[in-house]
Amino acid sequence: MKKPWNAEEKLQYERALLARGYQYIAGVDEVGRGPLAGPVVCAAVIMPLDEETLVVGVDDSKKLSEKKREALAEQIKARALAYTIIEIDEKVIDEINILEATKLGMKRAIEGLEISPDVVLTDGNMTINIAHPQQSVIHGDALSYSIGAASIIAKVHRDKMMVDFAQTYPDYGFEKNKGYGTAAHIKGIKEKGLCPIHRRSFTKNF
Repeated sequence: MKKPWNAEEKLQYERALLARGYQYIAGVDEVGRGPLAGPVVCAAVIMPLDEETLVVGVDDSKKLSEKKREALAEQIKARALAYTIIEIDEKVIDEINILEATKLGMKRAIEGLEISPDVVLTDGNMTINIAHPQQSVIHGDALSYSIGAASIIAKVHRDKMMVDFAQTYPDYGFEKNKGYGTAAHIKGIKEKGLCPIHRRSFTKNF
């Protein structure tokens, strides 16, 4: 049976930071490190943390259905004190590698927020070159409300991009695989070759 959504659990990191005197807490996350095509998308978000304005259901975006993600993304963007979504395209990924492209996207997302955060929560063990204090949280998209919110708006944004790319490049099934290396996608590459949004550094074997 699925565990009910628990605000105490989701806000444990945020409340610990609030107790230390931080006010504006940003969560940052990325989507799309693994695909063979398309950008990596990074989002940063500062959410209000009082009980009345919590978006119930925020979780790791991968655990949510598409419909649920899209509904939550709208609520998150409507209630956020500030949010940014940054795309780093395949050319930059090929040039500087996916890890550096992800860090660059996260840096731009944080620095682009209309409110400068007092502290930043990042997913995984990522250290970003920013002036703000930061704390990494392993599995942060599942454990931290702020990081989870960032993961949801990033994923909904990137998924929509890939559906749009499928109209331009219909041979790879982007609307279904979102650029990940599924059998249908790899078959498309073998039959049609690479398209402009493929990551050359990820597709050398093809």
